[in-house]
Amino acid sequence: MSASEVLETRGHLMDSGVLARVLDDVLAYGGDYRIDRLDVGRAHDDESYARIEVSAADDESLARLLMRLQTHGINLVDPGQALLREAEQDGVFPDDFYSTTNLETVVRLGAAWVPVEHPEMDCGLVVEDGRVRTVPVSDVRAGQSVVCGARGVKVVLPLREHSAEERFEFMSSSVSSEKPQSLLLRQIAQQMREVKVEGGKILWVGGPAVVHTGAAPAMVALVEAGYVDVLFAGNALATHDIEASLYGTSLGVDLAAGKGVEHGHEHHIRAINQIRKAGSIAAAVEQGVLTSGVMHALVRQGTSFVLVGSVRDDGPLPDVHTDVLDGQRAMRAELPGVGFAIMVATMLHSIATGNMLPASIPLVCVDINPATVTKLADRGSAQAVGIVTDIGLFLEGLARELVPGFGSS
Repeated sequence: MSASEVLETRGHLMDSGVLARVLDDVLAYGGDYRIDRLDVGRAHDDESYARIEVSAADDESLARLLMRLQTHGINLVDPGQALLREAEQDGVFPDDFYSTTNLETVVRLGAAWVPVEHPEMDCGLVVEDGRVRTVPVSDVRAGQSVVCGARGVKVVLPLREHSAEERFEFMSSSVSSEKPQSLLLRQIAQQMREVKVEGGKILWVGGPAVVHTGAAPAMVALVEAGYVDVLFAGNALATHDIEASLYGTSLGVDLAAGKGVEHGHEHHIRAINQIRKAGSIAAAVEQGVLTSGVMHALVRQGTSFVLVGSVRDDGPLPDVHTDVLDGQRAMRAELPGVGFAIMVATMLHSIATGNMLPASIPLVCVDINPATVTKLADRGSAQAVGIVTDIGLFLEGLARELVPGFGSS
């Protein structure tokens, strides 16, 4: 091991398992370590401190190891200055670019530590006019200054809550179907109220099960009550919501009777055709073609929505982004000001959105399939709180918590 650096970290290292993960990663990346100092907190709220020397075979291997360890909030004792290199061509970072996390990050430029604007995982850091921002590789342009290597960069873990109050402990919850659902609903509802009082936006990410399970009326009530500020979804949620409005079916199943209807398999594509004829979802609302449902409520409330398609889409609807890079950019444009995110019944869009969100934004993922909420956390959204339950029952319960009079008639 010819290259080495001294790192330090502080926080709840033992009960959170951070220290164990750090040491495991050092070995997994072919490195070695020596713990120089370990001060373990005594009381429940006390932080611990660790100082560790890590080594690797060469400077390149060490740099990549250091970037990996920063995902756990462990940083160089002597970080030095950030190294900047110019991108040589559009859409390509320098070989040793700094690969970002979604954690709060600061970069040392001269004598100042400059915070990274909107931390996002799996991006690079571009420095312009004394500011530092995350940029996906597809959007970097030749001549831009890109942070390279791990020197001059610090990552800060969010504080864990140790409160006895009835609220979430983000960064610490596990996925379970056995947690009391009424308690979880109250916690989520309270968090949403607080975000709205503070002027933050609530982001929803939804899948077509919102419609299939008959929960669209609950979603409409939440939209009309102001608890939906932006919706991310695919072609399917909007299509089946519009199908339900026009034909009373979802995937050809009568939502009132719970059984298939004659020619029901055609309804979704006929619904798409009607919206394409109108020109857009908003135009269909204005023309009186679309008179109910989630998409109708979003348009009437002036609520933003971003629909991003996939290769399996029928149609798609005219509002759907068919270029995924354009779709990503449209999603990122809606993220400033988001203070809470809730993802319901969609794995693809949940993971995509989770990848774009800073770890500081509380995130709830609800799905009947435990794999969906587990994968979200495994992909790097460590702040995700997973709830395994039926999405229809969940949305109806949340609407009863937040919308006075919902479900009483």
